[in-house]
Amino acid sequence: MALLEVDDLRTYFKTRAGEVHAVDGVSFTLEERKTLGIVGESGSGKSVTVLSIMGLVQSPGRVVAGSVRFQGQELTTMKDRQLEDLRGDRIGMIFQDPMTSLNPTLTIGTQITETLRRHRDLSRQQARKRAIELLEEVHIPKAASRLDDYPHRYSGGMRQRVMIAIAISCDPKLLIADEPTTALDVTVQAGILDLLEELREEHDMGMIIITHNMGVVAEAADDIAVMYAGQIVEQATALDLFDRPEHPYTEALLGALPTLEGDARHARLTTIPGRPPDLIAPPEACRFAPRCKYAGMDDCNVVAPELREIRPGHWVRSAHPASERVAEALVTS
Repeated sequence: MALLEVDDLRTYFKTRAGEVHAVDGVSFTLEERKTLGIVGESGSGKSVTVLSIMGLVQSPGRVVAGSVRFQGQELTTMKDRQLEDLRGDRIGMIFQDPMTSLNPTLTIGTQITETLRRHRDLSRQQARKRAIELLEEVHIPKAASRLDDYPHRYSGGMRQRVMIAIAISCDPKLLIADEPTTALDVTVQAGILDLLEELREEHDMGMIIITHNMGVVAEAADDIAVMYAGQIVEQATALDLFDRPEHPYTEALLGALPTLEGDARHARLTTIPGRPPDLIAPPEACRFAPRCKYAGMDDCNVVAPELREIRPGHWVRSAHPASERVAEALVTS
């Protein structure tokens, strides 16, 4: 059963230079108890997509079109008060950079109990007891004695665990994690990802992980959506996408991953030439064409490709996905 359905979502920002099409026709479905990874470079529209879902896009931005249905409820037409009741309760979110997301002037305990008392009819004592349980659940040692500490007394990884504790405090059905491992070292990243998976199973949640790191989604996601210039350009199961990437952008992202195997570990990393298009006036043709080594083929620079299913469960927005290029090469050889 679908937990979240996003259909043709469009979020634009008004600027003096024109209207930026930050999210431009994004559609996907998240099933219950599944994890969707949304991956792409900075500026691709990942974070704006989830902020649009949560109703947190602020002026000069606005959702101009599309539908977001959570457990069958349409979110884009909800009033602010209704969304406030939903956020933190049935939908939890872990924001980027816990040091700036946590209030430095309030204790950790105050920030956790604030969410509990807003959405649950708990006394101060009950909320404090639950806050200790949450810190223990996210594996913070000596939780009771750390409850009255301020954020600066916690390490980066522990601050991220506090953010997770706040996000799951009301037992949400959907957890959104926006760059949950950014600025953390590799071992701490692994611990955070393991914790998120553990909590997803324990709380029976669906989860969306936003990241620019292909390694993160490889470990954490059931399905992956690759975003480029405000659009999803490829979507598939994690196994299928890593085994048989179809879009040239996905191929380039995977080619940029370092490897520790054989002679390849000494090779230079692949880079993607050029830069993303101007989203104030996005091109009518393929948005990746100026950076794509296959762009000289047919009408890549003329016609904008639609997102299409090239095999069951694997969608791609490209006139020449990898499997079709291989087939054409075999025919001509």
